[in-house]
Amino acid sequence: MPKILTSTALGVVLTALAMPAMAADFYVVQDASTKRCTIVEQKPTTSTTVVVGNGTYTSRTEAESAMKSQTVCTESSASGGSSTTTTTTK
Repeated sequence: MPKILTSTALGVVLTALAMPAMAADFYVVQDASTKRCTIVEQKPTTSTTVVVGNGTYTSRTEAESAMKSQTVCTESSASGGSSTTTTTTK
C-alpha cells in the first residue's frame, strides 16, 4: 500500500511542477509591413513583427483588452491596417 501512495504522491508533485510550464503566454504583435495587430502565443523572433504594449499577457482575454487599448492597433492606417484577434501557435 505505501508503494501505491508514494507513486500517487510523485504523480501529483510532477503534475504540479508541469502546470506552470503548460501555461500559455500571449503577446500582442504588429506586422511591420501591414500594420495589422494579432495575438500570438510565442514571442516573435523575426524583425517583421514587433511586440506592442507591455509584453507578455497571462490570458487571451487580457491580451485582447490590451490590443483594443493600443492606439497602433485600433487606428486604421493608409496601408489598410487594422486589428484582429487571431491566435498563432507553433
